[in-house]
Amino acid sequence: MKARYSVVVPMFNEEEVIRHTYQRLRSVMDGCGDTYELVFVNDGSRDRTAEIMREICSADEHVKLVDFSRNFGHQVAITAGMDYAQGDAVIVIDADLQDPPEVILQMIDKWKQGYEVVYAKRLKRHGETLFKKTTAKLFYRLLRNMTSVDIPTDTGDFRLIDRKVCDVLRGLKEKNRYVRGLVSWVGFRQTSVEYVREERFAGETKYPLKKMIRFALDGITSFSHKPLKIASYVGFFLSFFSFLYLFLIIFQKFFTSWNVPGWTSIVGVNLLFNGITLMLLGVIGEYIGRIYDESKDRPLYIVREVKGYPGEYTDHKGEREAQDNVR
Repeated sequence: MKARYSVVVPMFNEEEVIRHTYQRLRSVMDGCGDTYELVFVNDGSRDRTAEIMREICSADEHVKLVDFSRNFGHQVAITAGMDYAQGDAVIVIDADLQDPPEVILQMIDKWKQGYEVVYAKRLKRHGETLFKKTTAKLFYRLLRNMTSVDIPTDTGDFRLIDRKVCDVLRGLKEKNRYVRGLVSWVGFRQTSVEYVREERFAGETKYPLKKMIRFALDGITSFSHKPLKIASYVGFFLSFFSFLYLFLIIFQKFFTSWNVPGWTSIVGVNLLFNGITLMLLGVIGEYIGRIYDESKDRPLYIVREVKGYPGEYTDHKGEREAQDNVR
């Protein structure tokens, strides 16, 4: 029987929490009064996450497992879950239980009212450092100001999307994924439900500072050209004042007796302008790197194993069209 709801759960090294996550999701979805499936995507975990999920999958027909050949990243795991999801509504939730599964029922109520995207908006964030809270708040507001796409602040990937929205997202082939931005970009009727984000149930965060910076760069470069424009403006500004300074030097050389006794100012100016030039080249390089990734046209992910679907198979290619083989 086709599922009415699909819950997509990306996982990476979640052996300490995954059984609890499954039990809470099962409890919540049993209360929704309709058919459902739980699509767990193992993003190359190096612990017992995949082994535990195979056991659960064998014991519960509601559970599906998509097992990657290696770690491809959180956003790609969400994308794969959407590719394999069969429900009329698709809910994305992380495995760490910071996002309470009980909020899913509120999302379903909004969906039944006619909304095609229902995202969860955080009122508070428990168990996170002041640094992470502050930087996250600044990032979301910076991204909102830098792009013409209305990306809601204080929201993550925890959301419900309608089948038509999911199908549109499956057609977007870009490699550097920023799923919450893509969901906002496609439009449709969107609304929010508010909740309090809890502490991680167990284990460690999968988004240390390095990954957070990479994630922020993906969000900004995927939805805004303003860094390139800023680079152009800064370059023009510096060039203009460099020419003024050149004229000043020429004037002093021929029409005054003032003379520069040393090389300190010259070296200082060179270091300043060379540093700014390298910084601007770095901004441009970020965009060129993304063009390079797109031009290679490799598949987003490679699947080692799929369990729980009729006619189980192993997809060695990992094409995003794999869902068509499942249906």
